[in-house]
Amino acid sequence: MTTNLITQIDSWAVNDPERVAYNFLGQKNTYGELKQYSDALAARIKKLGLSREQPIIVYGGQTFAMIATFLGIVKAGHAYIPVDAHSPLKRLQDIKQIAQPAACVAVNDLPVNDWDIPVITADELDHLFTNSANIVDPVTPADYVAGDDTYYIIFTSGTTGMPKGVQISHDNLQSFTDWMAEDFGINHPMVTLSQPPYSFDLSVMDLYPTLLHGGMLDVLPQETTANFKELFAALPKYQIENWVSTPSFIEMCLLSPDFNEQSNPTIKNILFCGEELTHATAAVVKQRFPKAHVYNTYGPTETTVAVTAVEITNEILDSYQRLPIGWPKNGTPVVLLNEDNQLVDQGEDGEIVIMGPSVSKGYLNNPEKTNQAFIEVDGKRAYKTGDLGQYDENGQLLYKGRVDFQVKLHGFRIELEEVDQHLTHVAEVAQAITVPRYGANHKVQQLVAYIVPQDKDFAGKERELTQSIKAQLQKNMMSYMMPGRFVFVDAIPLTPNGKLDRKLLMSEVNGK
Repeated sequence: MTTNLITQIDSWAVNDPERVAYNFLGQKNTYGELKQYSDALAARIKKLGLSREQPIIVYGGQTFAMIATFLGIVKAGHAYIPVDAHSPLKRLQDIKQIAQPAACVAVNDLPVNDWDIPVITADELDHLFTNSANIVDPVTPADYVAGDDTYYIIFTSGTTGMPKGVQISHDNLQSFTDWMAEDFGINHPMVTLSQPPYSFDLSVMDLYPTLLHGGMLDVLPQETTANFKELFAALPKYQIENWVSTPSFIEMCLLSPDFNEQSNPTIKNILFCGEELTHATAAVVKQRFPKAHVYNTYGPTETTVAVTAVEITNEILDSYQRLPIGWPKNGTPVVLLNEDNQLVDQGEDGEIVIMGPSVSKGYLNNPEKTNQAFIEVDGKRAYKTGDLGQYDENGQLLYKGRVDFQVKLHGFRIELEEVDQHLTHVAEVAQAITVPRYGANHKVQQLVAYIVPQDKDFAGKERELTQSIKAQLQKNMMSYMMPGRFVFVDAIPLTPNGKLDRKLLMSEVNGK
């Protein structure tokens, strides 16, 4: 167990500065550079005289400069908020409005010029890093984020159309990385795949366990994964030991018959998180990589990446058609509660509620949502996940679906009400509701939007309407939230209470 994550990462630079920390398509950066760059940025931030309690936005993509910026910010005593450069401008502006950041570090050029906070531009950052060896006023460990200080803030979907900022402390993150070291053997230098964007908390599973133990992050950028031909050509070149991804991403890789143990013999661990792992996908992975340890993990952003795990063995595959999500990590009680927040009986379904050192302090500047989701159970702070679970006779936790209408598609958590909100802001839409279409393996395959158009005479105009609505949504909504199908109707059915009947439409879409 480490006493401070930042000093542990820096120790590799002190003892072995030429050790490679980051490999971006052959462009390598060392732990020495990571410390130099982050020290220089920390000193620059300290000179701004910002309030320690305020976070700093980091805008950029999958680059070494992003990682150095994260560390520079926490060395200066601030939490960082990663915002992916592929995000719509509205999301960036919403995050700024909610977070009230002290400053922004623009690793990539910002798409806006009139922010009323200090902005360290991409050019300034490059100059700072280029001259990092000349730093004369470094920060000290006393300045670093530590203990219950917020380390990072990940923004997720929100039911009102506004995202929610999940605050993760240094100790929350340390609890997670200790678990990775103890239970998964990621406690020595290893090469890890770095594929998810840094604004997605799955990236924390590859980032910090690797850097803490002197390993190398081998980056598979979005520009490569977006093109099947480039992706399939790139995969055999990666000499990685730890594979970290959503099940959806590896399903895409498995489309190549050459993605197997013969072409990637170095893979030792395959860790899944972010969405449900289906039996079919796990079986193919085990067939292609018979010597690798395959883990199914589970946990919401609010409890620091993941809190339960199970190794998928042939015995597990034989015993479960819908795979378990495993056992909770040590010191992290996971209970199942009914609607009255009372424990359910053994074998019954209940809402998964998580306690322990991984639980977030809540949503940034959103006490109402925090009080709704975070409760006390037996005097301990707990998070209500909104997921249904059940403990089986073996003591394994089974995932049974969502309590509400929050879904996961391709590893991204999406609140259907947020998609509805975006749709209702489109000029041609009078009313809208979104429902998930599930595949045979209980996995969301597509979002279907039911829309009442403003133009009641819409017959024959559906194609043009769809194109126009998509074009408007793309300006304000993350691409992974885009409905895959649009159904135009005269009216949306209502429940007896006068609410839009989402459950009825879900039954219609899924043939139930």
